[in-house]
Amino acid sequence: MVAILSAAATFQVFPTALHAQQITGPWKGTLDTGSQKLEVIFRFSHKSDGSTVATMDVPAQSATDIPVKLNALTTDSVSLEVSAIRMSYTGKLENGIILGSFTQMGVTFPLELKQGDNVRKIRPQEPAKPYPYETEDIKIRNARAGIMLSGTLTYPVGYKKGDKVPVVIMISGSGGQNRDEELFEHKPFLVIADYLARRGIASFRYDDRGIGKSEGTQSGCTSADLADDAEAVADYMRARNEFNMTGLLGHSEGGMIAFMLGAREKADFIVSMAGPGIQGDTLLAEQKNAIYRLRGFSPEFTTADVRKELEAQMNTNIWLEYFFDYDPRHDLEKITVPVMAINGSNDLQVIPSSNLKAIRTILSGRNKDNLIKEYPDLNHLFQHCTPATAMNYYEIDETCSPEVLEDIARWIKELQ
Repeated sequence: MVAILSAAATFQVFPTALHAQQITGPWKGTLDTGSQKLEVIFRFSHKSDGSTVATMDVPAQSATDIPVKLNALTTDSVSLEVSAIRMSYTGKLENGIILGSFTQMGVTFPLELKQGDNVRKIRPQEPAKPYPYETEDIKIRNARAGIMLSGTLTYPVGYKKGDKVPVVIMISGSGGQNRDEELFEHKPFLVIADYLARRGIASFRYDDRGIGKSEGTQSGCTSADLADDAEAVADYMRARNEFNMTGLLGHSEGGMIAFMLGAREKADFIVSMAGPGIQGDTLLAEQKNAIYRLRGFSPEFTTADVRKELEAQMNTNIWLEYFFDYDPRHDLEKITVPVMAINGSNDLQVIPSSNLKAIRTILSGRNKDNLIKEYPDLNHLFQHCTPATAMNYYEIDETCSPEVLEDIARWIKELQ
């Protein structure tokens, strides 16, 4: 499978002069690698100095505005590259179609481009305005980091000042994401916030530092820094004295951060959606084995193999270094508040058999309201799927399984 993106890639823009060109605006095509199909969009635009720049989008990988180096652009031909991911494309315009070749890491595939833009997929669970409830945009200061975090507080339907209701603070997964945890053209946190509001539960979701309207930067950040952000939000919500319980709902790395805050006694309850229960290097080895098996291989990658493979990245990626060494056990052992830890059976990123087992074992006997549950036929985003389509997040219209939404709301309500 062609790996369009690299998490460690850094891109630069290289403008080039353009004269009397016909290749302008967005051009899209479907890259067929045999094992998967990916829509690729190149955008060519003018700058004020007369030069042209290009960017690339891969919607199925949540990748937008990737800067591209233009080597040549004429009235009927184009040559471009993204050296950081060892990708190039050359093509010639004939009868309104660019006939070309896409090459990455020495492997070449045909790629035809037609003028046109991406049509955003319809996500049936995504709520439309006007909402039947009130929302409030709030800025919260993380004094430790010296930054302001921006987010949306969603009140339940029919809320009146003085009503005592629970509030759920949402913490996104790895990688900088906005307050809706928007990825693969899905908005999971918006869907969850809407569902909870219609069932008497308030929520707060915020842009990660350096994303959207939040200050700061993702560069040089570890999970511990992101936990400080979440702690500042939790302290703020408790200080409002408006809610009878303050809980944390974290997805993936966000679940891990929720455990970190649970150990600091910053939450009245925790919902971990595919949160890790085992050390980071072990989790990544399991993840790699699972993905290789999906492709028909029989791998036996160990933690040592993964550490060796990513050693170069660890020297420059402080987030990865921290994640490799972090073991949730040390925080889970300190948690006494109710925990709902859930995974999908088809999750290939946080394997349920090992992670839920670890969480269940550590939390055993801690709280009578704990709920540890594996859902059949759900993937890492809690979408219904088959094992073969477990990572087709973009192609699946469902944003979050209705039974998961129902269970989360019911479990929180029963804690009151």
